[in-house]
Amino acid sequence: MKSLSKMLRHKGFSLLEILVAFSIMAVAITIVLRIFSSGLTNAALTEEYCIGVQIAESLMASTGVVTSLQPGETSGSVGDKYDWLVVIKAVTQSSAGNQSGNDAPPNMFSVNVRVFWGDEGREQRSIELESLKFL
Repeated sequence: MKSLSKMLRHKGFSLLEILVAFSIMAVAITIVLRIFSSGLTNAALTEEYCIGVQIAESLMASTGVVTSLQPGETSGSVGDKYDWLVVIKAVTQSSAGNQSGNDAPPNMFSVNVRVFWGDEGREQRSIELESLKFL
């Protein structure tokens, strides 16, 4: 029959087993925290781009409707973070594209909208939309 002291000695974990388990757990937690951190960073970056696109689309839609469709540049900012620039240029059609001969080509304008943002010390980011509009 085994003695009581031998039976008690074999129960439980050794100090080495506990240290190995804690080391594995620390590595796993570090990896999980890095994954969450990069996910949050990407989500914030995606939100900034979505807001930039919404501002650019809004400016593009309002050009020629709310503001006049005249060649030139207009700039401004939205909040403290987003700056924008709208450039309108007249586009000339070649006479080869005009098939009827007597009709004057329609007044066509190239509208370029650029929205840019970025804090000091961070990379400057931007979104640019370009379209043709008729007067």
